[in-house]
Amino acid sequence: MRTQGVNPGDYDLVALAMQEPQYRSPGVRELLEAVAKAKVPCMSIMNMPPLPYLKRIPGLDADACRSCYTDPTVWDSFDPKLMTLCSPDPQAFRPPEDKVNVLQVRLPTNFKSARFDSEAHTAILRRLESDVAAVRFDTGSGKIELPVKLKVHETVFVPLAKWCMLLAGNYRCVQKDAARSIKEAVHSDLEATRAVYNWVFKLCVSLGATEKDLVPFEKYAAAALSLGSPSSAARALFAGAPNIERVDLLVQAIAAQKGMRSAVVDETVAMVDARLEANRMEINRKKT
Repeated sequence: MRTQGVNPGDYDLVALAMQEPQYRSPGVRELLEAVAKAKVPCMSIMNMPPLPYLKRIPGLDADACRSCYTDPTVWDSFDPKLMTLCSPDPQAFRPPEDKVNVLQVRLPTNFKSARFDSEAHTAILRRLESDVAAVRFDTGSGKIELPVKLKVHETVFVPLAKWCMLLAGNYRCVQKDAARSIKEAVHSDLEATRAVYNWVFKLCVSLGATEKDLVPFEKYAAAALSLGSPSSAARALFAGAPNIERVDLLVQAIAAQKGMRSAVVDETVAMVDARLEANRMEINRKKT
């Protein structure tokens, strides 16, 4: 990735669109630090909320969640007022046979962004929202709307809607010896899935979210029927990744602050921990 010679101050908005562990990579780390020091507003579409965004959630001890991040120090220079987050509900992936700039949308829906603290910075998001809505793509047989849109919300809690989905589906794709599809993770035992989903839903409400900020379980369960592949986190784990985004661990840690605990979430975290440990041991074995 080319990061040298970039002046973040030349830009009105920076999008954080990589996986959380990648931000500690050489070159990326330095560019991220430059973005923070330039005081440019940032919009994250990561599943893992950037650490500064957690500081925008009233009553949450963000510093107590630092151990959930691959390297929390990369976020230390950011002003929380300049960080916002989207709930990246769309399922998009790059078909391996296509070029790197080709994405296929598996579940068309919206990126739901929280506003910035500043009205001027929020206005940038609203312009993006209207511009994306106005785009028409020529398929050759006619023009269509983009399948994924940006929706800007006033509340900081809307991006938390993804947490219910991730804990009920994505991370439960991880099994002891293999990854299963999101559809199977959700529908093989729908009542167990509902219980996990509603537990995370309750956690989000305890933080200050309202029910209208979140997604009803029935709507998520219906969408999961079309998700016949494992989640990106599960695929990465079984491809040998030594680090992945740990929203499962983050939700567990935040719940502990509220005196809440879920045996299913604990089991999921332990399953991911074990696979990561096995991957790291294999990497070390190959080095020696």
